[in-house]
Amino acid sequence: MANITLFAQVIGQLPKENIRKIIREAGTDKHCKGYNTWSQLISMMFCQFSGCDSVRDISNGLKSATGNLNHLGISRAPSKSTVAYQNGNRDSSVFRDTFYMLFNHFGQQSRNQRRKFRFKMPVKMLDSTLVSLSLSLYDWAHYRTKKGAVKMHTLLDYDCLLPEFVNITDGKVSDNKAALDIPVAPHSVVVADRGYCDYGLLNHWDSNDVFFVVRHKDNIRYRTIEERPLPEKHAQNVLIDEVIEFELDEARKKYPGQLRRIAVWNDEHGYTLEILTNNMTLAASTIAALYKARWLIEVFFRNLKQILRIKSFVGTSRNAVEIQIWTALITMLVLVWLKHIAKYKWALANLVASLRLNTFTKIDLFKWLDEPFSPPPDPQNFDYRG
Repeated sequence: MANITLFAQVIGQLPKENIRKIIREAGTDKHCKGYNTWSQLISMMFCQFSGCDSVRDISNGLKSATGNLNHLGISRAPSKSTVAYQNGNRDSSVFRDTFYMLFNHFGQQSRNQRRKFRFKMPVKMLDSTLVSLSLSLYDWAHYRTKKGAVKMHTLLDYDCLLPEFVNITDGKVSDNKAALDIPVAPHSVVVADRGYCDYGLLNHWDSNDVFFVVRHKDNIRYRTIEERPLPEKHAQNVLIDEVIEFELDEARKKYPGQLRRIAVWNDEHGYTLEILTNNMTLAASTIAALYKARWLIEVFFRNLKQILRIKSFVGTSRNAVEIQIWTALITMLVLVWLKHIAKYKWALANLVASLRLNTFTKIDLFKWLDEPFSPPPDPQNFDYRG
């Protein structure tokens, strides 16, 4: 049996020296007394692991672990006022930089999971999710006249199903405008919904050697340049495969080149899926299957909202909300990595629920991950000798 808690062992997997280097460079511990950036990171990760609803829950939860805090690198449990003050005032960018560092650390180890596609080109899925907020409490989160919201514009890596880039804005920022600020590596494939069918954005990607697969809007006007042959035996659901160009002068100014338009019948839901892409070499059925895989980013958003604390916040300032989002993403990185290394086939929701039940249980982390429901040892065979 382990001498430290399960939560402390999970925190022990973090590359502390790399995190402390980011903290030193950010200078967020300058003039700090007691509750430093590391303590805040652990407190907010505890909020995610234990499902805390308020700063009072965070403070009381950590106080209940008296005697085990030193294994977390915390000298004492913070008061609720200390947590609230630092969430509102300590720059959230240090947690953002920590997330990206941990993405390279854990994300690289979680890559190459079994996926349907094996491309030399990296596949990225782009979408956003909206978290509704009360405008009377979150007056900075502009969305509608009487409703506030915060948006997470996310670029998800297909190989590890983790966010490679996240842009946090208020609810009024449109998807196509926010996408211009999301860096996509050349020779990647971006898969996105019709909200990103903006001709200027498509031209931006094309000019940067980025391939895109985007569902187009119903009202586009175009002329057909070439009709490509359809598959004779396989992929009979492909209805149209053609090369087009935009008809209107204003549209051609934004995207002067030619595009490939593919129409595919969806048997499961009974409708025709119409897709635009600048990739002229992949099979039409492969392009359609790539777009179908876009649903994985919806699964990621669902897990983030349902499993972690991302729909309600323990602070009302923009900085506090961003800190909670970044620490939720950090927690998701760690959870996906734990799920990846475990021999037991965990469902992510079950893993989180079990971790919450055993947060301060002293049991070997890796043995528990591999055999979570193994029976306890027989007391008759237990050696009581010290």
